[in-house]
Amino acid sequence: MNQSFSQLFRKSLKDLKIRSGSLVQGKVINIEKDTIIIDTGLKSESFVPIGQFKDSKGKIEVNIGDTVDVILETIEDGFGETVVSREKAKRNAIWNFLKESYSGGKKISGIITEKVKGGFAVEIEGIRAFLPGSLFDVRPIRDFSSNNLEGKEIEFKIIKLDQRRNNIVVSRKAIIESENNNDRISLLESLKEGIEVSGIVKNLTDYGAFIDLGGVDGLLHITDISWKRVKHPSEIVKIGDNIKVKVLKFDKDKSRVSLGLKQLGIDPWKGILEKYSPGKKIVGKVTNITDYGCFVEIEEGIEGLVHVSEIDWTKRNIHPSKIVNIGEEIKVMILDIDEKRRRISLGLKQCQPNPWKQFSEAHSKNDRVEGKIKSITDFGIFIELNGGIDGLVHSSDVSWDNSYEEESVKYKKGDLISAVVLQVDFERERISLGIKQLSEDPIQKYSKKYKKGDKIFGKVISIEEKEIIISLENKILGKLYVPENIPENYQVGKQIPVKYIGIDRKSRMIIVSIYEKFNSSIEKERKVCENHEKKERNKFSNIMIEAFKAAKNE
Repeated sequence: MNQSFSQLFRKSLKDLKIRSGSLVQGKVINIEKDTIIIDTGLKSESFVPIGQFKDSKGKIEVNIGDTVDVILETIEDGFGETVVSREKAKRNAIWNFLKESYSGGKKISGIITEKVKGGFAVEIEGIRAFLPGSLFDVRPIRDFSSNNLEGKEIEFKIIKLDQRRNNIVVSRKAIIESENNNDRISLLESLKEGIEVSGIVKNLTDYGAFIDLGGVDGLLHITDISWKRVKHPSEIVKIGDNIKVKVLKFDKDKSRVSLGLKQLGIDPWKGILEKYSPGKKIVGKVTNITDYGCFVEIEEGIEGLVHVSEIDWTKRNIHPSKIVNIGEEIKVMILDIDEKRRRISLGLKQCQPNPWKQFSEAHSKNDRVEGKIKSITDFGIFIELNGGIDGLVHSSDVSWDNSYEEESVKYKKGDLISAVVLQVDFERERISLGIKQLSEDPIQKYSKKYKKGDKIFGKVISIEEKEIIISLENKILGKLYVPENIPENYQVGKQIPVKYIGIDRKSRMIIVSIYEKFNSSIEKERKVCENHEKKERNKFSNIMIEAFKAAKNE
């Protein structure tokens, strides 16, 4: 029986096993404005959107007469047309390529598009893949900077592929390990301390930069990046930079390489003592501020420390940030240079007038000064003087007579008081003042009234084993060393005459002795007693003689 054309056509399709989703070849027979006409040898021609035949730059990648692969979507739609997809054919070809690469362990190229949770998104020929952060490098990386990685084309290996779930996982680490294994042996043989090598900055941390030398990573520690102070390696180098470094240390067994960048230049500390010396004043820039001082760069790579004690003459505990700012140029004096330890001590206050020295030049001992009480302590009173400096009235120089505890309560912070200059030591920044010296020493005043040997009067207030204490006048005490025989009227509470001898400045007491009249009276009594005893002895002797005579006559 004769078969119709349509029946024969359907039979031929069945024999060719062509069905929806099959990959077929077609010929470009025409290129129009919006479509490209493809002849796949089926019932009808296919009209494919022209966009499916453009490359990434928007250029049409086929010409009339070219044979292309397409995916058959519908053999005959409701309008009698065959629908094909060039885009799906491309995608199918890419997946085939990825499968071959995966099974063969081949390298593929992809572009990192963005940072995502746990890693990066990678585009491989239009197909999205995932690069875990742990598989980015052979070394764990703590700080990923997506700004430095986005848009970069990098080689990977596929370690997981599931087309049905559209899931692809890639690894950059596998490529690096593979390359490192090839280059590592030859590189390790050539490395030695002191040589210069080139490498690529692959990672930055707070403590330095890791440099890929080509199979071996070296650490460029932050202290070896520059002679000047560096807070973070990113100030000098960036990821991806190709730099030249010097091998400082190399442990072949552990494959550890220490690198230096600053060592390629001239050490600025070399010959430092020829350029600078203590006492020299220079201008430098503040580079860092800490609680204990500020660092000042006096030339490229050379910094000195202005300790907090050398910032201001008067403000001892002030924070450096209240005096200077980072980046500010200031004048400083070199105080000390330790070339071996690479340390320079600087002074800021030494470039300003010294108020302590100015005070010492303007005042002499016993000068009277005025100032406000700054603080009252257990050991004395601090007075703020002109120039913002302090003088100390020691507790022993507050009053001639009263105790410091009694006198200190009479003063309060902020009081304007007068004092006398006792001593100035501008080098040690110390000024000793006295309040009691504003009036004459009562002991001295009292002693001026008498000459040695004068008769004075006082009341006995205590009798000790070795001395008698006598109250004289105006709270002045006298001290009398106990004689062998104390006169009867030398009793506590009795007013007695004594002889003025001098002053015991240590105890601040008047030294006295028994008045001479009493001495002569005692001597007279002693002689009377001695004469009486002598007479009694003679009388007894005469009686005994008479008794012996009488006994003899009998």
